[in-house]
Parts: sequence; structure tokens; C-alpha cells
Amino acid sequence: MIQGILSQVQLTWRLMFDARVPTWQKAIVIVPIIYVISPFDFIPDFILGLGQLDDIGLILLAMRFFESVVPESIVQEHRTNMSTGRTQTPTSNGYHPEERERMNG
Repeated sequence: MIQGILSQVQLTWRLMFDARVPTWQKAIVIVPIIYVISPFDFIPDFILGLGQLDDIGLILLAMRFFESVVPESIVQEHRTNMSTGRTQTPTSNGYHPEERERMNG
């Protein structure tokens, strides 16, 4: 379960910096983070445990929804790169630097 959450966080992080993902889709993750740091809360954080669970649940839900609205080809590319250990993310034109060199060379 922890590994699944860490993988989801890593995938979300990579997608947030992918130039092919529109800003409005990235807002799906940003808005809940703003909620978590804002003073407004559905379940107050002073209720030990329960107050933090709604924050964590909201962020995890937002990450899963974000993943579902990003084009599947982009998500799958990042999953493949994560499983093979590749750390580069595409540039603004959608190509990795070595792919761009191969196309231009």
C-alpha cells in the first residue's frame, strides 16, 4: 500500500512537470493542496488522526483523478519510464533530448 502511494506521488510529480499536460489539468492537484494549507477544514486537524485523514484522502483522490484525465499515452509513457528507471521527462515539444537529436541527426 505504501509503495502504491509512493508510486502515485512519483507519477503525479512527473505529470505535473510534463509540458504536454495542460495547466487546467494540473490545477486538479494544486487546488486540494491549497485546501490543505488553508485554515478552512471539513474535519478540524485538532481531532487527532481524523483531521489529517481527510487531507490525505483528498490529495490522494485528486492525484488519481488527475491521472484519469491526463491522456493515457502520456501516463503510460511515464509509468514505463518509472519502471525502467528513466528519469527524464519530455521537453515542451514532447520529445526527450536524445529523441530530438536522433530526429535532427
